[in-house]
Amino acid sequence: MASFPPTVNEKLIARPRTVGELLAPTAPFDKKCGRENWTVAFAPDGSYFAWSQGHRIVKLVPWAQCLSNFLLHGTKNVANSVSTRLPRQNSDGGQKNKPCEHIIDCGDIVWSLAFGSSVPEKQSRCVNIEWHRFKFGQDQLLLATGLNNGRIKIWDAYTGNMMKVLRGHQNWVYGCAFSPDSSVLCSVGASKAVFLWDMDKYSMIRKLEGHHNDVVACEFSPDGALLATASYDTRVYVWDPHIGVILMEFGHLFPPPTPIFAGGANDRWVRSVSFSHDGLHIASLADDKMVRFWRIDEEYPVQVAPLNNGLCCTFSTDGSVLAAGTQDGSVFFWATPRQVSSLQHLCRMAIRRVMPTSQVKNLPIPSKVAEFLCYRM
Repeated sequence: MASFPPTVNEKLIARPRTVGELLAPTAPFDKKCGRENWTVAFAPDGSYFAWSQGHRIVKLVPWAQCLSNFLLHGTKNVANSVSTRLPRQNSDGGQKNKPCEHIIDCGDIVWSLAFGSSVPEKQSRCVNIEWHRFKFGQDQLLLATGLNNGRIKIWDAYTGNMMKVLRGHQNWVYGCAFSPDSSVLCSVGASKAVFLWDMDKYSMIRKLEGHHNDVVACEFSPDGALLATASYDTRVYVWDPHIGVILMEFGHLFPPPTPIFAGGANDRWVRSVSFSHDGLHIASLADDKMVRFWRIDEEYPVQVAPLNNGLCCTFSTDGSVLAAGTQDGSVFFWATPRQVSSLQHLCRMAIRRVMPTSQVKNLPIPSKVAEFLCYRM
């Protein structure tokens, strides 16, 4: 295959810094199926990091402990260290004990994970919009698992008890994500499926249509105004989920250094997408052995990192780290891009945390100001 000289944009792309790894133990030449790391997730309160290696078990480890090990040792072998101890409630009903490693058996193959939260007293959603206000042991930590049989199981991550089962997908649920206030769950899967669920009523809100192949990953922006989805059609779409409109598209059809053909004609696919905490960056992972960091207002990636056999990726709660899982069950971590947000982006983030598109457009303000506060195509 002929090689092409690098473009100006390629020359300017930086490379992020690796900060740690979680390595699954392997015997020599042991590459058998069933060890793939299909999904990874950070708890909104920073208490847990969770992942699943292509079977029915979800593993949870305390993220603070994990991060301290990276700083001390760089890597950690954790596949055989997961215990079955669960955090217990204190007798006085106060804050729960310190997070500890444990597992959840989902009863079927796990394709996707998502953490959310719930305010038991049904207080104003505003109290839970900013993740740093989440208090471990006081709010309920939810874990959504998308399964091979098309069901989505909602768990209490502290106790491991199942709370609800959502039915609507005909087959595999490849990805799921909570909105920042946990009022909405997005799930994606086979047959171009993108579903939005009301998490108060546990009912479907709407279906989003636009992809041309199976949809494999989804993620809300921190203000809840945008939704990113990745599909086997090689496209990453950014939606306004409140009105079902596609605002942006990041194409992976012919990226350097190797092409990804629509429909996976050369067995290369776009695998995963994740929104950063600043709402300005998106990470995508593809079979061309690359992780890309995009700005939502630019056409080309701002950073690219090499990764062999990557399957999933997600940003940490503070947005400083991107975690990516691979086919051999390992997890790799990179420091993420740091850029100053524009005044317009900061204003959008502030107002869109509490108002959907329709409400912003109906505010008694000049039309130019309303346009300034809305994400547009």
